[in-house]
Order: sequence, then structure tokens, then C-alpha cells
Amino acid sequence: MSEELHEIRLRVNGAPHTTTVPARRLLSDCLRHDLGLTGTHVGCEHGVCGACTVQIDGRPMRSCLMFAVSAQGHDITTVEGLARPDGDLHPVQRAFRECHGLQCGFCTPGFLTVAAAFLEDNPDPTEEEAREAIGGNLCRCTGYVNIVKAVLRAAELRRAASAAVPEQAGAARARAEGGHR
Repeated sequence: MSEELHEIRLRVNGAPHTTTVPARRLLSDCLRHDLGLTGTHVGCEHGVCGACTVQIDGRPMRSCLMFAVSAQGHDITTVEGLARPDGDLHPVQRAFRECHGLQCGFCTPGFLTVAAAFLEDNPDPTEEEAREAIGGNLCRCTGYVNIVKAVLRAAELRRAASAAVPEQAGAARARAEGGHR
């Protein structure tokens, strides 16, 4: 007996995708196997470890707990979608590299997508808030010290980038007006 298939349209990392899946296809499997976005890792397959976390409309979501057909009409961001199209890393990615928060790397995509969403809501977290934000993701390597440092460092990088934008805009305006800044 063959399984009924459904054509779905997904918007992943800003790009439209169309694929055909059985109704029970998990979003994590669809992303990895149908769309070739292997940055989303699958750990426990029970929504416990958080390795499969992606952003759905900017909110972290376990992709192993969501059917692909349910994701239709939503904006999905995987770890591949955090970096800019020009390859410039997201502040969270830079901070994880800088603070050695990567460890073995298996859980990293989940931590990155969770941290990026968290910092959108709380751009100036305390260490305790950062720990709580990543508390739903499991790292089986050594611990969370460097991961927490990376989340706090990412917050610093984001604030510095935000502060630089008005300065750059002011300098551009001054150049346009013939002055210097």
C-alpha cells in the first residue's frame, strides 16, 4: 500500500522550495533529506536535546516534533540561514567561534538558532538569562561555560554593530553634505 504524498511549499532561509512528502514526514527529515540542508542535526528524535532546533517565524522550534506539511506558509530559518548571503557570519556564529562554544559541533546548530532568536527578544541578557535561554538544549561534550560566554559575547557584538550603524549613517550623510566625520 502506498502512502499519500502532499506537495508543499516552504520558505526556508528566505528562498522558496517545493517538495512532495508523506503527511508524516518530519520537518527535520524534510530539511535534511528533501532540501539538502544538513546543518539541522537530529539527535534524540523526541524533542529533548534541541539539536534539530530551527526558527519558525523567528521563534525556536524543534523540527523533529513538527510535520513538514505543518510548516507550509511559515518562514523557516535553519543554521544555514543565519549568516548573511555574502557569507558574513551572524554575531552568534562569530561569538561561538571566538569563545570556543562549538565543542564537537553536533549540538551547535540548535544552540545557534536558539541563541539568535533569544537575542532578538533580549539584546542585553544577564548570564542567568543566557543560561535559561539555552537550558532546553543539551550538549553532551563538556559543558555550557563556553556556550554561555558565546551567547553573552554575541550580545556584545550585536550591540556594537547597532551602535556602528548610526555612526556610519552619520558619516555617509556628512560626506554627502561635503563635510567630514
